[in-house]
Amino acid sequence: MASLPVYDSAGKEVGKYEISPEDISATINKQLLHDVVVMYQASARQGTHKTKSRSEVAGSGKKMYRQKGTGNARAGSRRSNIRRGGGHAFARRPRDYSYRLPRKAVRAATRMAIAGKIRDEQVAVIDKLAMETPKTSEIAGMLKGMGLCGSTTLIATAEVSSAVHKSARNIQGVSVMPVCDLNALEVLKPKKVLFTREALDQLKNGVPPKAQPEAATSGEEA
Repeated sequence: MASLPVYDSAGKEVGKYEISPEDISATINKQLLHDVVVMYQASARQGTHKTKSRSEVAGSGKKMYRQKGTGNARAGSRRSNIRRGGGHAFARRPRDYSYRLPRKAVRAATRMAIAGKIRDEQVAVIDKLAMETPKTSEIAGMLKGMGLCGSTTLIATAEVSSAVHKSARNIQGVSVMPVCDLNALEVLKPKKVLFTREALDQLKNGVPPKAQPEAATSGEEA
């Protein structure tokens, strides 16, 4: 059983949140976590690399000099891959690196990542996080009071909050994401994860995070 510190919006500790990592995930499979993280990273690759083959580089295909009698090694086209300015023997082509693992595996990995953070005491809880208008100084002051200033932090909210997102996006190393959009990569990437009490309650009650990888895992709200 883990006892997570609960803070108010000013960053002062006001209580404890009792939770067991087993409430989120009964086991932690490191190989599955690795496979899912690699899947997200592969899906984020741009894949627009392109090099020219021998048939694509500029230059004549004429034999550079006669076969025998010059004392030089025999040579054909100046576009050969062994010559400076020649084409690549195995030219790279644009490709899509993305692939998908089974939905159940991806969801299980997300819960394992959260359970691992709880087990490693890298999770804190805020009693309530509600903002009517964006204000970066409030989020910065709250994180400073919690001792999270200067460390990479993911703020997981119960629902999409435009004001919270806009308040935190200008703070280096801080990202905001609703609990339904969490994935293994976004949970494991930061050093600390700050849940709202309502978001953590949703996880305990079995609300499944989204299983499919996004086109770009930047940590911003969709």
